Amino acid sequence: MIEVRFHGRGGQGAVTAARLLAEAAFLEGKYSQAFPSFGAERRGAPVVAFTRINNKPIRIRTQVYEPNHVVVLDPTLIEAVNVASGLKRGGTMVINSKEHHKFNDAKVAFVDATSAAIETLGVPITNTVMLGAFVKFTKIVSLDSIIKAVQNTFKGKLAEKNVTAIKLAYERVTS
Repeated sequence: MIEVRFHGRGGQGAVTAARLLAEAAFLEGKYSQAFPSFGAERRGAPVVAFTRINNKPIRIRTQVYEPNHVVVLDPTLIEAVNVASGLKRGGTMVINSKEHHKFNDAKVAFVDATSAAIETLGVPITNTVMLGAFVKFTKIVSLDSIIKAVQNTFKGKLAEKNVTAIKLAYERVTS
């Protein structure tokens, strides 16, 4: 089973990113689930969301404590919370950052998702941008599946802008 933990702030789309990744996996014939973990949060407060993907039914319903992959939508969270907590040995992290950070035993990729989001969407909502980088770095689902999930969720110009954001991050991610 593949487990992914998304770290973001309220309003950045971490919950939507987790759901879109689960839908992309489902479109590829895999079993998946996505869910958030937050209390009475507000815009800007730290939020965590999770995705599980497997080739057989998923029976577990707990939070993800030992993820294979971590996605960090906001670089300020690196100092605020332990984003690498429980990351499996050899796991991957995809971080929205202009600067490179090191984490023990983790393969880390970076993309300036905030700039890419402003460039393509006109707002600093980084969720779909980060999905483009995540897909390129991990290859857990295909780029086409993520795009299809976005097109199923958003319509018209909003879908087009998000697809552009995904493709831009797919091209710009570095490790």
